[in-house]
Amino acid sequence: MSQPLDAEPGSELFASYEADFRLAYAEITQKIDQVPELAAEPRKASIRAAERAIDEADEIIGQMAIELQNISSGSRAKLNTRLRGYRADLDKVKRELKKASEQADRTELFGARAAQSGGAVSTDDISQDQRQQLLSGTDRLESSSQRLRDSQRLANETEAIGAGILTDLRGQREQIVNSRNVLMEADTYVDKSMRTLRGMARRMVTNRLITIGIVVLLIIIIAAILLGRFLPRR
Repeated sequence: MSQPLDAEPGSELFASYEADFRLAYAEITQKIDQVPELAAEPRKASIRAAERAIDEADEIIGQMAIELQNISSGSRAKLNTRLRGYRADLDKVKRELKKASEQADRTELFGARAAQSGGAVSTDDISQDQRQQLLSGTDRLESSSQRLRDSQRLANETEAIGAGILTDLRGQREQIVNSRNVLMEADTYVDKSMRTLRGMARRMVTNRLITIGIVVLLIIIIAAILLGRFLPRR
């Protein structure tokens, strides 16, 4: 890590930021050194703590860069050099943390044997792990395929049920249409019957009037004959 010099006059706040950065940097390096020695969950916790400390140190560097603008130009060049050193130190621990995190992931993936051998994994170990992963992937693929087949079967059954319902609806529609046609024909027949009945009623009235007229005429003729026979002649 870059070694800070004594704070220049007027840069007390910058020096305070430097002290905070050194504390955060020390915490980061401590957490990174602990990563290989810890088990799975504590190792993850240590990595997360180091990441939080890196974020804090990054924020402190940002504050230092802002404060640097308030320092006289005579002292600014020297402090700017130190600030670049702090940035380089932070980038370095970021790379170290990434490397430690990747190593932890490999250790968790390949088991304790890889951790004991310093991260070196034999071809047999890799092949065994790959076979296990392949078998696990095959099982998951088979399970997914079975679920897909079940879904397809359910979709086919649903489609068959839907087709049956459509067929029933089509049959019911045809029945309704046929019933409607029958009703229309019956209505036509009723109209014809009504017209026939009205015609018959008119003919019956006409025939009755004719009959009445004939009867009246016969009565008049008979009355005239009787009157002509019984009336005295002059």
